[in-house]
Amino acid sequence: MRTLWTRHILPLAAAAGVAAALVAAPAHAEPNRPECIAPAQPGGGFDLTCRLAQGALRDSKALEKPMRIVYMPGGIGAVAYNSVIAQRPADGNAVVAFSGGSLLNLAQGKFGKYTVDDVRWLAAVGADYGVAVVRDDSPHKDLKSLMEAFKADPTKIVLGAGGSIGSQDWMKAALTAKAAGVDYKKMRFVAFEGGGEAVTALRGGHIQAYMGDAAEAATMLDGGAPIRILAVYHSERLPGKLANVPTAAEQGFKIEWPIIRGFYVGPKVSDADYNFWKQAFDKTMGTPEFAKAQVQQGLFPFNLTGPELDTYVKARTKEYAELAKSFELIK
Repeated sequence: MRTLWTRHILPLAAAAGVAAALVAAPAHAEPNRPECIAPAQPGGGFDLTCRLAQGALRDSKALEKPMRIVYMPGGIGAVAYNSVIAQRPADGNAVVAFSGGSLLNLAQGKFGKYTVDDVRWLAAVGADYGVAVVRDDSPHKDLKSLMEAFKADPTKIVLGAGGSIGSQDWMKAALTAKAAGVDYKKMRFVAFEGGGEAVTALRGGHIQAYMGDAAEAATMLDGGAPIRILAVYHSERLPGKLANVPTAAEQGFKIEWPIIRGFYVGPKVSDADYNFWKQAFDKTMGTPEFAKAQVQQGLFPFNLTGPELDTYVKARTKEYAELAKSFELIK
């Protein structure tokens, strides 16, 4: 015979236990060993992107456990991209830093057999933008003047930047040539290891214009570098120190070059793990402390997560592929 205990009390206790367990268990569990993979050596842009996430996620308490940074250099992200997809596709502990340069290389097939569809795009935490820079005593006071001189005689305007043919900086130079009505094959382009070398060449008169990045140029100005920023390659003016610098579009030239920075995870990471990270970044990027951290890292606001970022990344990569074809970098 079933007693009152077995017929009523036990089922109620079991139900209460299940309910308590459901309440106690978080919807999305925090990773046991959170890590950020920086696809480069320490000190570069990927490292700074990971350090931004490391500090901001901790400060917002969106991540309770300390995040470590792991360095995986090679191919502007190619080695890390291939490694995560092939060896750690379901690892919910790891987020991987990417940049606009990563997307450009993906568009040109430089990541091997994998494409933009082979990972889960998680969060963008800021952006930088291209700029056209000349020496402070240059006769060119605005972008129009530089473009007119470039069109009149492409051999007399030498453009300098970091990176080889097909890189982000080369693309900025090629887009500048195109906007000036100059065949990009006729432009004189000198590649440097970084902005410091390019500015040294600019000061020495070895190049007439430097195709750099806004944050880097602003830092150089703060350091007393004798440069003038002619234009920002963005659809609108940037906030802060460069607010007085007009866009290329304002001066009659449609040139845009955003350099986003963000994170992706492996293709088989569970929805629960993915949503934990998405919510963590959403929470963090909504704080005033994060906005300050962005500025400290030289980034401008560009905060996207989840499906919005996925849509942006895939559209941007498609645009990069079309651009690469137009410059005969791919077929």
